[in-house]
Amino acid sequence: MSAASADLPRLLQQFFLRRLVTQRGASRHTVASYRDTFELLLRFIEERTGRSAATFAVGDLDAPVVLEFLDHLESARGNSVRTRNARLTAIRSFARFVASHDPASLSVAQRVLAIPTKRFERPVLGFLTREEMQRVLDAPDRTTWTGQRDAVLLTTLYNTGARVSEIVALRRDDVLHDRQAAVLLHGKGRKERVVPLWPSTAKLLRRWLEGMPGAANSPVFASRGGKPLSRSGVRQRLDLAVRQAGERCASLARRSVSPHTIRHTTAMHLLQAGVDLTVIALLLGHEDPSTTHRYIESDLAMKEAALRRVAEPSPNTVRFRPSRRVLAFLDAL
Repeated sequence: MSAASADLPRLLQQFFLRRLVTQRGASRHTVASYRDTFELLLRFIEERTGRSAATFAVGDLDAPVVLEFLDHLESARGNSVRTRNARLTAIRSFARFVASHDPASLSVAQRVLAIPTKRFERPVLGFLTREEMQRVLDAPDRTTWTGQRDAVLLTTLYNTGARVSEIVALRRDDVLHDRQAAVLLHGKGRKERVVPLWPSTAKLLRRWLEGMPGAANSPVFASRGGKPLSRSGVRQRLDLAVRQAGERCASLARRSVSPHTIRHTTAMHLLQAGVDLTVIALLLGHEDPSTTHRYIESDLAMKEAALRRVAEPSPNTVRFRPSRRVLAFLDAL
C-alpha cells in the first residue's frame, strides 16, 4: 500500500483507541484536545478539496497541507502561537504513530515531524499585589448564595494556586479534613497533588459544604442547577469580582485578571515570602523547574534587592589602548 492510499480513518481510530487511551492512558483533557485538533484539520481539508474525510489517505496530511492548516489557525481563526503549537503537537504524535504502524507512509510522517514549532515571545508574568488580591477576595457579596460561593472559590484558588481546570473538577470528597485540612487536586496528565489549606480557607470551605448538602462526588463549586461551574463560568465570576474591587482600588480598574493570574499571584507571594522554588513547584504541580523560575524573572523588587547587595561600578572609565603587539598582529593579517 502506498503512502497516498494508506487508510487515514482506520489509522486515526487506532491512534485514539490504542495509542492514546489504551497504551498511554491519556487523560480526557488530552484526548479532547487531540480530538478537536483533528476535527479542525479534517474539516479544513474537506473545504480545501471538496472531498469527504472518509475518503482521505495519509498522503492528504502531508507537510504542505499541515503548514497551510497551521497558518489558517492563526490568520482565519485568530489562534495564538501557543494554540498553533499545541495543535502541531497533536499532529506530530499521530505522525509518529503512522511511522511505526504504516511503513509505506514513513516519508509523509517524516516530513510532518520535521515541521518546527513556532517561536514566540513569552510575556512577563502578570500578578496582583497583596492589597489587590485582598480587594478581589473581599469583593463578592457574602449575603447572597452566589457571593458566598464566589468568596470560597476565589479564596481556594488563591490558597492552592490551582489551575482553573483543577478547581472546576474539585469534588466534595477531594476536600480532606483528617489530619490537616487540604484539598486533592487532579492535575494535568492524571497527576494528583495534595495542597494544604490555611485555617481561614479550611473554615470557609467547611461552612460552605455544610450549608450545601450533596453526594461525596458532587462538585464543590456548582451552579444553581447543581452542575459544576465551567471554566468560562469561573472567569465570569472572577471578572465580576475584579470590576467590583476596581471601584475601590484604582490599580485594578483597568486590569485584565484571569484565573491563571491568580495562580501566578500565589506563586509570587510564596516566593516573596522566602519559600524555596522547589517547594513552590511542588505546590503548583510544575514538572519543569524552569517554569517556576520564571516567577523570579517577573519580580522587579527581588531583582532590585539583589542588585543592592552589589556595589555599583566606579563612574571612572578607563579607555582601552591596544598594545603595539596587538596592532602589529592586526597589520600582519
